[in-house]
Amino acid sequence: MRELVTGPDGQPRCGWCQAAPEFFDYHDNEWGYPVGDDQRLFEKLCLESFQSGLSWRTILAKRENFRKAFSGFDFNVMAGFSDADVERLLQDTGIIRHRGKIEAVINNARRAQELVDETGSLAAYVWRFEPETPPAPQTASTSPESVAMSKDLKKRGWKFVGPTTVFAFMQAMGLVNDHATGCAMREKAAQMRRLFTKPV
Repeated sequence: MRELVTGPDGQPRCGWCQAAPEFFDYHDNEWGYPVGDDQRLFEKLCLESFQSGLSWRTILAKRENFRKAFSGFDFNVMAGFSDADVERLLQDTGIIRHRGKIEAVINNARRAQELVDETGSLAAYVWRFEPETPPAPQTASTSPESVAMSKDLKKRGWKFVGPTTVFAFMQAMGLVNDHATGCAMREKAAQMRRLFTKPV
């Protein structure tokens, strides 16, 4: 895949946008901008877990269905999901019906509650892993920080949070600015990162 592709406005974008027309909107308005909201962070971790072995296009197309099925990814609500909820979700044709992943994100909701009790917020925990020296744009699928965060989450009982999944989460949530050099959105992401108040 080319590093850059021409966007609808004639300006260059990250090459992965060419994989699907809907990627341009996601890329321009969401991907790579810093997020400090616990619910959005948890949603993305869940969606990245569901993406494991699949394409992001599949997940993005079903994102609204996922939000409805999982109570807007409110982990305080999801933590109370029962076996009956698992069976309900396995019948929901609007989402990925994978028992292991469904059970994993419900488990992760309970672990998220524990993490908030310990650290104050999911955002405060996540942003501890912001790389001081991120890899060059579009060159890596993991980083030392994503490996460290994955290892720590697994130690805390989280599931489906491998280093590649965590790095994709870091890219999307703005912990690294992985917009390609020359991408029209790279400076916008950099500016938003400069203005962002890091959660503590």
